[in-house]
Amino acid sequence: MKKLEQIIDQTEIETVVFTKFGDLQIGLQKHLLNLGAKYIGKMIPKYNLPKAVPFMQTVSGSNEYLTPSHSGKGNDVALILYTGGTTGVAKGAMLSHNNLIANMMQLRARCLLVIRDKTENIAAPLPLYHSYAFLLHCLAMPFAGNHNVLITNPRDLDSVVKLLKSMPINGFVGINTLYLALLRHKNISSVDFSQMRFCGAGAMPMSLLVAEEWKRVTGCEIIEGYGLTECSPVVSVNIPGKIKYGTVGPLVPETEMRVISDGGEDVVKGKRGELWIRGPQVMLGYWQKDEANKETITEDGWLKTGDYVEVTADDCITIVDRKKDMILVSGFNVFPNEIEDWVNRHPSVLECAAIGVPSERTGEAIKLFIVLKDQEIPVEELTAHCKKGLTAYKVPREFSFVEDLPKSNIGKILRRELRD
Repeated sequence: MKKLEQIIDQTEIETVVFTKFGDLQIGLQKHLLNLGAKYIGKMIPKYNLPKAVPFMQTVSGSNEYLTPSHSGKGNDVALILYTGGTTGVAKGAMLSHNNLIANMMQLRARCLLVIRDKTENIAAPLPLYHSYAFLLHCLAMPFAGNHNVLITNPRDLDSVVKLLKSMPINGFVGINTLYLALLRHKNISSVDFSQMRFCGAGAMPMSLLVAEEWKRVTGCEIIEGYGLTECSPVVSVNIPGKIKYGTVGPLVPETEMRVISDGGEDVVKGKRGELWIRGPQVMLGYWQKDEANKETITEDGWLKTGDYVEVTADDCITIVDRKKDMILVSGFNVFPNEIEDWVNRHPSVLECAAIGVPSERTGEAIKLFIVLKDQEIPVEELTAHCKKGLTAYKVPREFSFVEDLPKSNIGKILRRELRD
């Protein structure tokens, strides 16, 4: 709120609705949380926003109904979601009402086979400011009349498991690191997954081993999809019951794609290139970033995703890696995901991340950061494991054992921080 006070005069914001920590608690607990945050934790600096409206007054009806001076519709900007924080300076993607409604219906068209209306309890462990969680839990599920069960801290695995045991959960949407952590939890086998009908994954590549183990433990397959904030965000989703592991499925309806080589030519199926997307879910552009818009969206509406992909004969998309994360070793392109996926198969490895570091001999060399499960293993053993499944120039030249990898709030590994 203090930061907002400093810039609000530079914006067109007319109304601010604010909430407090304890607003949705009852009785004494509400007041203790609010007082503790303000006076003990010193988490609430003084600010001056005279027209700010308390959330609880708004929902209780004790305020007059908030009517904006003009209601947005169609191609007006509905919200700005920020993206790019894992690879560089964040940019605000302007999403219109049409973008969001179209993408919600595209997702429903793909998932109605497993998500019923007015019936399901859907666990929500991803923060609601994340584009995927926003679309699913703030738009698609309320539209369907379903019940979102908010998990405020997915890193508190004991609480997540406790919640999964406390009520029938029909759907769960997470990312690879969360699925992996739950599978390693000591009490996961005590959860009754018999009512689980839908498990979704996005935001980062899904490990084949994690997907297979989750299916074995829960009986429910993980439906992996792909998207980016600039596309509201869903671009492709596997078809329930026809999942092709290792891919993010085919495009959702009314979406087109091109796969473009580094030379700017369309490539044939099975060949690697950058994914371009066109469809009703593609953003209006980045807020106040004209140069970035020219670089990202072509004049005829194609959005350059910055992701390298391969497309199968039946139009399923395999995400190879982020273009900005590619490592160049002696002139050969090396994609971190391929290395990480193979190394994660070693029984002693919990998770890992690969980056490129300067090398006088090869331009760049591969450095691997590794989190082990419980016991140390010699570097020679890891090198031997890499040589079994990777081409010689893809074998890491440097290993660093760490207790944890830097991650975003939703659990995505931040390779940028490792490079820094």
